[in-house]
Amino acid sequence: MTVSFDAILFDCDGLLVDSEVITNRVLCTMLNERGWAISQEECTREFIGKMVKSQAALIEEKTGKPFNQEWLDEFYVRRNEALRADLVVIDGALDAVKYLHAQLNGQIAVASGADRFKVEMQLQKVGLAPYFEGRVFSGHELPRTKPAPDVYLAASAALGIAPERCAVVEDSVTGVRSGLDAGATVFGYAPGGPGHSSAEDLLAAGVVQVFSDMAELPALLAA
Repeated sequence: MTVSFDAILFDCDGLLVDSEVITNRVLCTMLNERGWAISQEECTREFIGKMVKSQAALIEEKTGKPFNQEWLDEFYVRRNEALRADLVVIDGALDAVKYLHAQLNGQIAVASGADRFKVEMQLQKVGLAPYFEGRVFSGHELPRTKPAPDVYLAASAALGIAPERCAVVEDSVTGVRSGLDAGATVFGYAPGGPGHSSAEDLLAAGVVQVFSDMAELPALLAA
């Protein structure tokens, strides 16, 4: 089975690690503490695939309090504690990554909208870090994060592969827009349940194909 692309670029949260529900649980709790009576479902819809600080104006509007670094730092601390306690790998992701890493001689990368500390900590916790060593890219370190294409452009440039020869694997509409605007072919992971965009939304955003099991990914990339 030969992969049809020269490089594979992965999102991280909700795709490789089951982190979205954990992160949003912490965020929802802290927003309620600050005065915004938002439900877990609403919080997921509002913040999935986005940096918290990119929603600063909305948080200030809904809480009636200024968005400041002290509050954001507390969020990071509480988020990281919860992830260290509860994070698990997405079913099938470890085997898929191992296979693709071998097939492409290491030409795979993580391109996340999250901060580097979070991404690398999560990959380390679930045993994925060795397959992405030196190939982790964070939107926090670029002029723009997702849905802008910067993080995928940075990843493809670092690998020396044209974006048109890269497959991007995403589970949020925000990430799909980022990958498409970079010029890559985007596959959408839609397992259902909280913390993921729906298959319908991913297809509407422009993915070439939707799948619901990470074990299916190598065959899809060889089709």
